[in-house]
Amino acid sequence: MAKRDYYDVLGVSKGAGKDEIKKAYRRLAMKNHPDRNPDDAEAEARFKEASEAYEVLSDDRKRQAYDQFGHAGLGGAAGGGGPGGAGGFGDIFGDIFSDIFGGGGMGGGRQRASRGADLRYDLDLDLETAIDGDTVEIRIPTLEECETCDGSGAEKGSPVDTCSTCQGVGQVRIQQGFLSIQQTCPDCHGSGKKVRNPCRKCHGEGRVQASKTLSVKVPPGVDNGDRIRLSGEGEAGEMGGPSGDLYVQMNVKPHEFFVRDGNHLRANVPVDMITAALGGDIDVPTLKGKVSLRIPPETQSGKTFRVRGKGVQSVRTSSPGDLLCKVSVETPVNLNSKQKQLLEDLRKSMVESGHSHSPATTGWLDKAKRFFGERLG
Repeated sequence: MAKRDYYDVLGVSKGAGKDEIKKAYRRLAMKNHPDRNPDDAEAEARFKEASEAYEVLSDDRKRQAYDQFGHAGLGGAAGGGGPGGAGGFGDIFGDIFSDIFGGGGMGGGRQRASRGADLRYDLDLDLETAIDGDTVEIRIPTLEECETCDGSGAEKGSPVDTCSTCQGVGQVRIQQGFLSIQQTCPDCHGSGKKVRNPCRKCHGEGRVQASKTLSVKVPPGVDNGDRIRLSGEGEAGEMGGPSGDLYVQMNVKPHEFFVRDGNHLRANVPVDMITAALGGDIDVPTLKGKVSLRIPPETQSGKTFRVRGKGVQSVRTSSPGDLLCKVSVETPVNLNSKQKQLLEDLRKSMVESGHSHSPATTGWLDKAKRFFGERLG
């Protein structure tokens, strides 16, 4: 059967670049791979056809010959290696899927020094410290390079052999049908080396458990979830690689009076019934001392008053927010007989006046009457 045009097989134009060809092949190979389509001869045939087309079009020399002479110009060079052989599917998968299987290319190569892991530290702050800023000390557990063996994992003077399993490459190849997978060597764990006499301090790991104290400068205005990155203060890298970073995450503890809302502070302020009815001035706390708040006559529970500039200046803004005071009118308790009589006289006076002195209550009662009237019909 005559072979199809390789450009048609991959669905690309003759002027397609290598990235476009690679992307097209990746899509077809993943769709038609035999492992995903067991017992599907047509899918396997499409997979082989796409692999053959990619092998030619991804190679400049073969592509030039194909463009000039067609299939005849290849002289059987395409697809002749078989799975895993030279020019076969194993090499193609090494090029295409090395990023999926974690390899550095199926050709292998000695594992290089790797960067250490990043660490996270949760720093609990009170609201005052979060708003004003401060320098705090933290103590963190971490992995540090072993000073005894300088990170090699071997005793001083002890030889380090090349791993016989991977021949020093650090990775091994596993062939499964048409799929060739590269994995970290199980014997040397990717180092390519075998230590004869492990270091007594780190037991051959090259790193040891340790703890260190760091000073963290907390800028004014940080909030929950804000992070500070300390470069190079994470875990030590393997095989002499660079250390990771430390991320210090801010957790602001609940405050006795205030709740932070972005740049604003919210506070519940109790007001006695007489002051709420007649009006007056009360003292309310702020993070910088107390301020006087004017309560106008006939103030109701739930009314919010704004004290400008007494909130928070966050790390992202140039001006502070406001203090939002929500009033809660307090009913008097522990009344003596005279006080109770005064309130009773007040109630009688309000009823006799013929005016509505409790509009919210009156409105609610009217709605309730209509509701039950409709229900009772």
